[in-house]
Amino acid sequence: MSRFPFFNRSNTIHSEQSQKPYLTQSQLSLDRSGSLNRFYGSAESAKTSIRGKMVRKLCTLFESSSKKAPESEFQSESKAHWESCTTTTTTTPFRLSGTEERIVVYLTSLRGVRRTFEDCNAVRMILKGFRVWVDERDVSMDIAYREELQRALGESHVALPQVFVRGKYVGGAEVIKHLFETGELAKIILEGFPNLKPGFVCEHCGDARFLPCENCSGSRKVFDEDEGCLKRCLECNENGLLRCPYCCS
Repeated sequence: MSRFPFFNRSNTIHSEQSQKPYLTQSQLSLDRSGSLNRFYGSAESAKTSIRGKMVRKLCTLFESSSKKAPESEFQSESKAHWESCTTTTTTTPFRLSGTEERIVVYLTSLRGVRRTFEDCNAVRMILKGFRVWVDERDVSMDIAYREELQRALGESHVALPQVFVRGKYVGGAEVIKHLFETGELAKIILEGFPNLKPGFVCEHCGDARFLPCENCSGSRKVFDEDEGCLKRCLECNENGLLRCPYCCS
């Protein structure tokens, strides 16, 4: 037995390490290729399972779309609006007197509420696409239009836009969009309304529907010579504007 056990332990460690077999280059390459095969095999199986799930999901999607879905409440409502506008015997609960020969849309040109402005602009573009004359009534330019719409619908708080065809109430933005997508809006509008020339614009107001008041020049005030003071102009609205006599007649 050695007097220095530390050296004996180091010799034991070296002897154990020397007894371990070393792998050759060919064995290392085989081991590496086997691990790669196992890795790519698991990846291929995962890809196959994902692909199978996607195929099953697409199959169920097409099967569900091929079946006719029942009409939703909104679709039935828009269909009822369309039937009420196309039939002459059916009477709608809301009517706009004096507009039996025109299309009227109540909207706003203000951007205060983004969703309302976008809906008004979308409906306006849809109606202009049919190349028919549309009576656009901007409630932000004349408060009388808002009061007129409230009386027609019988409500104090009315969402914009609102469309009337031949004096009959059609609906708001969602109804108009749905009727346009299904092609039913063309049946309502293109019957009995003459087409305009491409790019037609009113020469007097530029399709703004309003003109500055000639009496007060848009200031809403006129000088009374008899009393020697300024008074409110009675010919224009609250914005000092007059409705274009060529567009709104």
